Amino acid sequence: MVMKATRFLLLIAVFCFGLSAVLSAQRDKSTRPSPPAQTNATLGDLTIAIDYSQPSVKGREIWGGLVPYGEVWRTGANEATTFEVNADVQIQGKTLPAGKYSLFSIPGEEEWVFIFNKVPNQWGAFKYNPADDVLRITAKPGKAPVFTEKMSFEVAAKGDRMAWVNLIWADLAIGFGIEPMAK
Repeated sequence: MVMKATRFLLLIAVFCFGLSAVLSAQRDKSTRPSPPAQTNATLGDLTIAIDYSQPSVKGREIWGGLVPYGEVWRTGANEATTFEVNADVQIQGKTLPAGKYSLFSIPGEEEWVFIFNKVPNQWGAFKYNPADDVLRITAKPGKAPVFTEKMSFEVAAKGDRMAWVNLIWADLAIGFGIEPMAK
């Protein structure tokens, strides 16, 4: 009887250890096919942070294929991309208050719409609600300088009063400028 109880406890322990390892691996986002990435920039007192997941091309047609034209896209993979600024900013002459936003987009062949939505923690664009939009801007896509397998965001200073955010993936680059509000 003691031997059966010992085997049973050993079996339970092995099962729990295995389950723990599986759950731990699921929580490790770096093992996802589209791993998490982050870019940050500072322009004077302004900080910009973008958290996103990096899908890969993997030989697929991206624009107008995997990412359809004319439909709201999470601008990445997995959770919605988040865009955070610590101060009020101007984007294309429109004010975006300090805060953390989900960043959606509507890709188009000739023009994109970038959407800053007040609900930052969303899975994909499945529960996207335009009533929660804080700001929408348009931008013209262009050819990327080099083919980029994994989607990436870059933020670079353009002078001492403007930062430029670029989304680069496959053969496309698209971006917008950000200026701190005058104090």
